[in-house]
Amino acid sequence: MESPSLLNLIRNRQSDRSYLSKPVEKEKIELCLEASRLAPSACNSQPWHFVVVDDPKLSKDIAKATFSDLVSFNKFALTAPVFLVIVMEKPKNITQVGGIIKKREYPLYDIGIAAIQFCLQAEELGLGTCMMGWFNEKKIQSLLSVPPQKRIGLVISLGYPSSEKKREKVRKDRSEVISYNSYK
Repeated sequence: MESPSLLNLIRNRQSDRSYLSKPVEKEKIELCLEASRLAPSACNSQPWHFVVVDDPKLSKDIAKATFSDLVSFNKFALTAPVFLVIVMEKPKNITQVGGIIKKREYPLYDIGIAAIQFCLQAEELGLGTCMMGWFNEKKIQSLLSVPPQKRIGLVISLGYPSSEKKREKVRKDRSEVISYNSYK
């Protein structure tokens, strides 16, 4: 059976860690942003603000804020021409109350959904992405004039991957992660 196109996008999307110096066209960035903006969220709170960083100097500064001398695994970010910084916004009151009652941080789920929609749209357009949760939040807040009371949820690198080769996905066997009608 042939895989549907969405499943192919999901299979092909990977965390790209090396980019060409080629700039990303604004139209493509806008399509990715629209995919993110349309993401579902708890009580339709849409608890996000997307900051696109496409200025070359500022992009380098953002990249440098994703690693340090001690933690260097994000050094690849220096090759990314664009970043999407997702700032968490206050959700609707009903979402906040529900989160307290259920002990869930719904805005974190919501930005995760928005982020994957951004990344899948990028994949469809021939762009590469990598979601980064390790970064110097205070530095990025300062660089982008994000108010200190706001939190940065994710930083996503965006650009043309330096290689068209797709890595084989290494995932747990279906039997380890899927069950029907009961946990085991």
